[in-house]
Amino acid sequence: MKVLNKISTENGWSERKNLCLKNVYNDFDKLISDSKGPKNISLAVFKPKEILDFGIKEISSDWKSSWLAKMDQLKLFDDGKNKIRLEKIPYEFKYHFTDINNKIHKLQILDWEIGTLYRNCVKAENGNKEEALKKVKEKYFEDFTKRDIYFFLGTTLEWHIRRARNPFVIIGIFYPPKTSQTTNYSLF
Repeated sequence: MKVLNKISTENGWSERKNLCLKNVYNDFDKLISDSKGPKNISLAVFKPKEILDFGIKEISSDWKSSWLAKMDQLKLFDDGKNKIRLEKIPYEFKYHFTDINNKIHKLQILDWEIGTLYRNCVKAENGNKEEALKKVKEKYFEDFTKRDIYFFLGTTLEWHIRRARNPFVIIGIFYPPKTSQTTNYSLF
């Protein structure tokens, strides 16, 4: 296995695309079917046809007791001397999008990057959460949708085992620059 220090963004991110875009879904019903059938898909790359909106919903800023128990049991955020409580982001972020069949879907974003972006924006805006949320939406809705956006999707064990109608959440965003077909394909 080749270990890389850095994966280049040259040539329209071609090296990264070759690694990340080997099996891309664009039909959400097919993905759901594959997650429940013999393929038992729990990780996937999905290409939305169109991003319609970016939703933000305020939620509790307190961790559920079951989550706290899991963090304690697994010694997450524990430096051996002190338990460090990670601040819970009091917002839920979602993409509203269509698939190749023009069906509308909404998926929650559970990517650590969006939480880090929110925290950094709150800091940069001197604690102003409304301004921080505007910056998060600007990045994820305005900036990313100008690019060739893909979702890294994953299921949570609980909802995959329960065979939920849709067990997927967005666990990452891949956003290479848009390129013309002439730069993606060679005639010779």
